[in-house]
Amino acid sequence: MSTASDIREFLGSRRARITPQQAGLPAYGGNRRVPGLRREEVALLAGVSIDYYVRLERGHLAGASEEVLDALANALQLDDAERGHLYDLARAAAHRPARRTKRARGPLPDSVLRVLRSMGDCPAFIRNGRLDVLATNPLGRALYSPLYATGAREPVNIARFQFLDPTGREFFPHWEEAVNTNVSLLRTEAGRAPHDTGLTGLIGELVTRSDEFRTAWARHNVRLHHTGRKAFHHPAVGVLALDFDAMELPAQPGLTLTAYSAAPGTPDHDTLRLLATWAATEHATGGLPGKPSTDTTSGSH
Repeated sequence: MSTASDIREFLGSRRARITPQQAGLPAYGGNRRVPGLRREEVALLAGVSIDYYVRLERGHLAGASEEVLDALANALQLDDAERGHLYDLARAAAHRPARRTKRARGPLPDSVLRVLRSMGDCPAFIRNGRLDVLATNPLGRALYSPLYATGAREPVNIARFQFLDPTGREFFPHWEEAVNTNVSLLRTEAGRAPHDTGLTGLIGELVTRSDEFRTAWARHNVRLHHTGRKAFHHPAVGVLALDFDAMELPAQPGLTLTAYSAAPGTPDHDTLRLLATWAATEHATGGLPGKPSTDTTSGSH
């Protein structure tokens, strides 16, 4: 991945989605040759010269000040995730350390694993920025059992399963939403950790082997992923839609603990309890693939 091309394509894609009307600018003439804003219009909104903006969009963010980056983000109406991504790209262009450069290494602390195991009523897992599942509690292992069912190498990777495993599409019934979420998370991580060889290798593999990933990757969408709702089609219990909360682990930089839940008295809560019963039965008979991966080491992130 080239930082200059990432900058060019990111800024170009954000510029293309904003109309002059949305930016509060008059739209002269009926034939505009470009979708969205022209470069000179972005320069006007950001308070910089057209020559300087053209230089920025060509990938030369290294010398841009925080004031210029903020003005650019405001002109392009970037959300929080996009604004953070712009700053990450500027840091990468200047070869400065990006946010959260330090990554947790080595085994996950016992205290973290105890917290994970204690969440008995909620499927929960710990992942890194590459979407490797590093540790699960028993119910989390049960929910994500299709990722382990084909003997995939561990740590299993959510994106690799989604795009390369034949059962990935069935497991994520809201397919387009799941594609946008996971690709956007990987794009965000690529901005934070542009020199992560494991990440660049994963992206290269997915771009090469999946047309759908390649198309979504080219959109340059980024996002923050803290809370929301996600649907699964589990082979044993059917479809269930669960609320999720994703919490970064301050003492383990780069790692996120995600927990799923369902409101009591809802059909999804009943299905979650059914999943717990299925997991207990499968564990007792040795049918659940592997064991809850609470002894997984975190490796390099």
